Amino acid sequence: MFVEVWRAPGPARIYGGVTVPNAKVDAFVARAKVWQREIKKLREILLECGLEEDLKWGKPCFLAEGKNVAIIQPFKAHCSLMFFKGALFEDTHGLLRSQGENTQSALRLEFTNEKQITKPVLNSYVKQAIAAEKAGLKVDFKAKRELVLPEELTSILKKDRKLAKAFDALTLGRRRAYVLYFSGAKQSQTRTMRIEKCIPKILAGLGMND
Repeated sequence: MFVEVWRAPGPARIYGGVTVPNAKVDAFVARAKVWQREIKKLREILLECGLEEDLKWGKPCFLAEGKNVAIIQPFKAHCSLMFFKGALFEDTHGLLRSQGENTQSALRLEFTNEKQITKPVLNSYVKQAIAAEKAGLKVDFKAKRELVLPEELTSILKKDRKLAKAFDALTLGRRRAYVLYFSGAKQSQTRTMRIEKCIPKILAGLGMND
């Protein structure tokens, strides 16, 4: 017997511990011409995490306690999941990327294939997003302007004046993206390797994603 699954006309709500899919997001996914499988997998995991969903700014947006926490962004080069308060997260997997030079709060995960989307990793970021909303945390934009460089980067910049000058000449957004990437590594050796790998781009005045 065929049983029709009810779709919420507005923001998806949680009924009996289960998040009811949103009809508008269903339509978005159905007509997606790129990254459809990636979008479906992201959506499935996010709903399993207990987030509500709605279509905002023309894209699937996910909410916790009525507050926006993440949004799926299909780009030409990749499919992204942007966290509105990603700057508050501990980037234990070193995967968060800058949303743009002038963005201080949002950070995103970027995927180029479905296999890169793993439930344990995604869950670790979603849990932080939900916890931030429950705690009422807000991004301190003044603090974000004051970058705290990892010791390895400070040491290398002290030894290489040319590199230090090039790093200081970068926009705040580019410097922040590098610092987040370097600091995301757990081991000092890995942080040093990341810095050394990025030196040519820094000297060329480029950001991580340029």
